Amino acid sequence: MITAAEVHVAIELTVNARPASFAGDPSMPLLWYLRDHAHLTGTKFGCGIGYCGACTVHVDGVAARACVTPMSAVAGRSVTTIEGLAHGGELHAVQQAWIEEDVPQCGYCQAGQIMAAVDLLRRKPAPTDADIATLTNLCRCGTYPRIRKAIRRAAAQLNAGRT
Repeated sequence: MITAAEVHVAIELTVNARPASFAGDPSMPLLWYLRDHAHLTGTKFGCGIGYCGACTVHVDGVAARACVTPMSAVAGRSVTTIEGLAHGGELHAVQQAWIEEDVPQCGYCQAGQIMAAVDLLRRKPAPTDADIATLTNLCRCGTYPRIRKAIRRAAAQLNAGRT
């Protein structure tokens, strides 16, 4: 008798604009594929239940919690991690704003915070404080005022580039 743990499925996906594949348990969380198989350690383990957001990545451009996203859910899809956010050596506007506003303290949650903020700005190019408050990523250091300031800065920069 074959158990669920013995079933391995070949999964093809794109990670940071590069083809990737995984031949293993399709129920394995994307987080562990990224960290242990793709060696992309910017995506962090926080709670393991999708609550804290430290593991936030983009799946087809939409923020997703990698700790609760099974590999089967990303078959044929595009995953972007914090390592894939910059293009051609140029930081994304949100990454640059994070630096300019000196957002991180310990820094552990920041990759997930940045990925969530990029998704927010994709959906709402000029977010209000109420829009920013919908981000559910947690920061134990409490840098929320600087996070809001950085999101506003990045929005202004991105919107200036759209005109």
